[in-house]
Amino acid sequence: MKNHVQLIGRLGAEPQVKILDNGSKLTKFSIAINNLYTNKQGEKVNTTQWHTVITWGGLANIAERLLHKGVQVTVDGKLLNRQYTDKTGVTHINTEIVANELFVHYQKANS
Repeated sequence: MKNHVQLIGRLGAEPQVKILDNGSKLTKFSIAINNLYTNKQGEKVNTTQWHTVITWGGLANIAERLLHKGVQVTVDGKLLNRQYTDKTGVTHINTEIVANELFVHYQKANS
């Protein structure tokens, strides 16, 4: 089996850039994916799902330079489940996408 995911969405905010103690760079950003469907009553319903994406190293450099709020991007990567316990003892599970490729969609300006 293979852990692979591909998403196309828009950034909801500027990417967060972090330099770790070992000198590694990572970026973290969220993309919104809109899903439009028709419900049983025949009404059009639009829902939005948010996904957190992480990039490392050279790809983090590219993400830092090219990604900005509102930009549409295709992300190829893998799912990563992270579990942690907060200060109150509650356990949380986060699912993130660790990107190995990004494709930025630029729109041409209207003439």
